Amino acid sequence: MNKAFTMIELVFVIVVIGILSAIAIPKFAATRDDAIISKARAEVAAMRSAIATERQKRILKGDFTDITAADVPGLLDYGLSSGWSGLTFTAPDGSTCAFSVTGNKLVKGSCSVSGMSDL
Repeated sequence: MNKAFTMIELVFVIVVIGILSAIAIPKFAATRDDAIISKARAEVAAMRSAIATERQKRILKGDFTDITAADVPGLLDYGLSSGWSGLTFTAPDGSTCAFSVTGNKLVKGSCSVSGMSDL
């Protein structure tokens, strides 16, 4: 007796794999976008920490000049990720979140990025 898969069994397996991939691929895309936004949130925290550290260094040296927005990217050892342009973050969906430096603090301006409203 020959043991083999019939054509109907193979088609059924292909259909099941197709259904599973149709469900899984959008979930992976959403997970990737969430990871990018989480990374941006971590970078905002790193910028705030770097500004505070730089401010303290300047005070200890007797330099009381304000930190500007142009100074911020240089304060980070690793720089900013590709989603940043200056102090504006652009999310994968095209929404943006702008930051500025006021009074030696990183201040959030206009922000339409979902997941960054509480910064």
